[in-house]
Order: sequence, then C-alpha cells, then structure tokens
Amino acid sequence: MESLLIPFLILVAVAVAVALTARTLSRRRTVTEPAKPPAESAELAREAAAKLSEDEHRRLYALIAQGQAMAAIKLYYEVSGQGLRASRDAVAALAAHPQPFRSPAQVPSEPEDDDEPPQRFPYRYRAIASKGDVTREVSSNMLNDEIYGRIRTLAKSGNIEAAATALTRHSDITMKQAREFIALLDD
Repeated sequence: MESLLIPFLILVAVAVAVALTARTLSRRRTVTEPAKPPAESAELAREAAAKLSEDEHRRLYALIAQGQAMAAIKLYYEVSGQGLRASRDAVAALAAHPQPFRSPAQVPSEPEDDDEPPQRFPYRYRAIASKGDVTREVSSNMLNDEIYGRIRTLAKSGNIEAAATALTRHSDITMKQAREFIALLDD
C-alpha cells in the first residue's frame, strides 16, 4: 500500500499542475486577444463611399471583388487620409454594404438670395487687402463685417469666382477689380 502512495501523490501533483497551467493560459488568451473590430454598418459604408471620387470608388470595388482586401485598404488609406484601422473598418463596411457612387451635391456658391438687392447701410465699410507692395481697398455702404466675412470664407475655400461675384454685388467695382482684390486675401 505504501508503494502505491508515492506514485499516487505524484500523479495528483502533476494533474493539479496541468490544471493550473491550463487555467493560466486560458486567462492570458482572453486578456491578450485583440478587440474585435466594430460591426460594419451601412452608415459607415455611406460615409466612406462619400470620401471617394468616381475613379477611386471603381478601383476600390474592383479590388474588393478580386478579394484583394489589403490592396483595397491601402488604396482607401491613401485617398482618404484616415488611419490604418479606420481604413480597414471602412473597407470592411464597404464590402459588407456595397454603395453606389454618388457625385457630391453641388453646394450653392452664395447662400443669400440673389433676387433681392443688397441692403444699404448708413456708413461706408472699408475692406483692405494687401500682399507685398500691392494694396487694394474696397469701400462701400453695401458691405459690413458679416458680408465681408462670407466673401473671405468663399475665397479661402477656393471659390474665387463666387467671392468676386459677391464682392461686385455689394460694391461698385468691376469683376476684374474684384478678382484682383480676392487674389490678395491671403491669411
């Protein structure tokens, strides 16, 4: 009986050690497993598709159709300027919820109503723009801070023609003079 006691104790010790090791390994796996990516949604797919031009949209879906997920993620990463994880999620959403190409809606160049004549104010507003040695001034009683701010916003967004048109509408200068003035707005 004593001869069986020592091998039995060794067998119990080995079984306990194996059970503890298995338990420790399973805990480590649950802690170190990466978090699952967020569920793909149609909303994410719509937002991702809106950031693509027609050619980029076509190329991205061609890569998805060919099963080249890494190339599709790389393309989206390059064209969208988003991070790698966000690009991966966007491509997964686009694959799960295919989106047709929609051209961006044309934003009206000037939000105010063109039918009404500009309001005249009881004071003259002076707008000055300069770059280097060149300085231009526009003085009008149809300008104020709000209107001039909208003109500057249009100019900064790259919509030079709309900015020049708005400036000529609210002052007594020609389109050529307005374009010269807008070209000097550089902040």
